[in-house]
Amino acid sequence: MASMGQDDPFLEAQADLLSTLNATRSLFSSYLRIRSLASSASSPELAQARSELETNLHDLSSDLQDLVDSVKAVESDPFRYGVDINEVERRRRLVKEVGGEVEDMRDELNKVSGSQKQPGANGSALPPPSAFDPDAPERDDYEAFEQQRQVEIMQEQDEALDGVFKTVGNLRQQADDMGRELEEQHELLDEVDTLAERVQGKLSTGIKKVGWVIKKNEGSSQCVLRGTAVQGGRSNMNADKASSCCIVVLIFVLILLLILVIIL
Repeated sequence: MASMGQDDPFLEAQADLLSTLNATRSLFSSYLRIRSLASSASSPELAQARSELETNLHDLSSDLQDLVDSVKAVESDPFRYGVDINEVERRRRLVKEVGGEVEDMRDELNKVSGSQKQPGANGSALPPPSAFDPDAPERDDYEAFEQQRQVEIMQEQDEALDGVFKTVGNLRQQADDMGRELEEQHELLDEVDTLAERVQGKLSTGIKKVGWVIKKNEGSSQCVLRGTAVQGGRSNMNADKASSCCIVVLIFVLILLLILVIIL
């Protein structure tokens, strides 16, 4: 979206629309002020302000219609135009808000100001009923309009903040889950280290025992050989049998020690 935003014609049209909207707001404010001070509906200043406002509203409505058509085209297949769902929703909300504001301006333009004097049956201008009440506050239509817009903007900001709070809550929950998983993995690593130390100790003990048996068997073999040399009368066959028996006994002891190491 960031790469296509620079060449998106909607964004250019949006900038023109917002610029025209700001100018129209200024003209609308001037029109309401002049209307509240005008002594007659045929005042030249009021007629000029109304004409300028109507021209701007016409241009604004034309630009807005182009954006509405663009949004409708994108809504049918947003991915075809490289626009995601959130951007489509933003554009739809933009044209809706601007359209509502334009309609409010048109409705206000068609109203007759309470401060303007209306001709009576005898051709004289009668003051509004509020003129006879000195405690009645002066009515400012544009001020009420601006207050309504401020309330709408604050509501939109509240909704945006609610979305941010929900996102932060989800991130915090994910961080807590990751912390618990890390703690569990740390405990598993500690258990593995303990088992490794126990196995290493057993292996060291087994190796020492095997070494001790080998040394003892070597001493026994030397005794057998010495006895064989003293008894020079025995045959070589008996010496071979004794050596074979020692080797068999040694192998049996080694296998037994390995089994004990694995079991323990």
